[in-house]
Amino acid sequence: MLPHRHLATLTQLCELPPLPDDADWNGLDIAYLDRDGVLNIGSENYINSPEELIVLDNTAEAVATIRAAGFRICIVTNQSPVGRGHWDHEKLEEINSTLQSELLSEHPDAHLDLILYSPYAPWENAWSRKGKPGMLQVGRQILSATHEGIELTEFDYGPSYTPVNEGNSFMVGDRDADMEAGLSFGIRTFRCNPDVGLHDVLSRVLIYSDRGDNI
Repeated sequence: MLPHRHLATLTQLCELPPLPDDADWNGLDIAYLDRDGVLNIGSENYINSPEELIVLDNTAEAVATIRAAGFRICIVTNQSPVGRGHWDHEKLEEINSTLQSELLSEHPDAHLDLILYSPYAPWENAWSRKGKPGMLQVGRQILSATHEGIELTEFDYGPSYTPVNEGNSFMVGDRDADMEAGLSFGIRTFRCNPDVGLHDVLSRVLIYSDRGDNI
């Protein structure tokens, strides 16, 4: 069960917007970010419509700052309401598009380079559902293929995934599942306060000697 991708097929190469100040991406550094509780206020009842989406304070600035440091942004979000039948992929597209629009309205460099989501319910035991690292595996391969300009036809995916150089990449989330996904993927992993979100750990993720948090 592969993840799904916002507004694109999974194997399609990205159209990556320039990094701030026309900096070059080194092809390694990726910020893997959860969505709810990291970029926007989360809810135990899910974010069910664009109207319910509230971007956390200072989030757009934080995203832009991370991109200015040379990172690509890859959102990896569990969205089981799709698999549970609460609403469909089209509704999620509206919510994710609203998130990107609101971030860019606050800061012109707050681009989300790639948005991946796992639509599966917990009982489906999908490899793409955090705390498994499937979305991070796929995100790495899409962004690397885009950087190298090579066709992407299949994925190295699952428990037998062969790790690659992740540079200074990191994961930020607010729940154990996020921590488990990042740590099992082998990258620095940070837990943020869901009332503050990404800005809570902004200074830490850009200190590369900070090895992150444990569960």
